[in-house]
Amino acid sequence: MVMIRLARFGATKQPYYRVVVIEKDRARNGRSIEVVGTYNPRTNPASVDLKHERIAYWRGVGAQLSGTVAKLVEKFPAKAAETVAA
Repeated sequence: MVMIRLARFGATKQPYYRVVVIEKDRARNGRSIEVVGTYNPRTNPASVDLKHERIAYWRGVGAQLSGTVAKLVEKFPAKAAETVAA
């Protein structure tokens, strides 16, 4: 099964996370299929950068979201494309 979950990076006591698409049985920081975002909880407010199109694609082919990633996607939805009036 394919999951979308967090992989921890950064130094000791300075976590920085990548949102990755990965096989469920791989290690937390194992080789991922694709990086679909980042999450830095140490900034104020926390900085989140998600590729919503890619997350939607992977969910469409059966990938499951982890609990934390589901909360991040819900809290930081995709911004609507702004159109310029001609």
